[in-house]
Amino acid sequence: MEEKQFICINCPMGCRLTVSLAEGQAVSVAGASCRRGEAYGRQEAVAPMRVLTCLMRPANREKPLSVKTSAPVPKELLFRCANQIYATHPQAPIPMGSVVIHDLCGTGADVLATQDLV
Repeated sequence: MEEKQFICINCPMGCRLTVSLAEGQAVSVAGASCRRGEAYGRQEAVAPMRVLTCLMRPANREKPLSVKTSAPVPKELLFRCANQIYATHPQAPIPMGSVVIHDLCGTGADVLATQDLV
């Protein structure tokens, strides 16, 4: 049986997790002080995901636009996703919460504006 160790990033407690794996599946999580930590450990051990936040440059404004994904994306796709965001130059005005890119890199996550850009 394989074991992986992580620090949980779901809250400030930073629990030290030990995840036991069998045949590529998480079978147990030790060290989590809550259900969120246990779920994080299981996900992180098998298929790590992250919400991506970054800046993009609108075509008609000097000020950058702060954006984030609507859902976590696979960790191994972060650089590819960031490159697609950096290569996209939407037209202002852009209201906060609007979808700037739909289905980023085929992940099913949209890219949302986190601020108004007028």
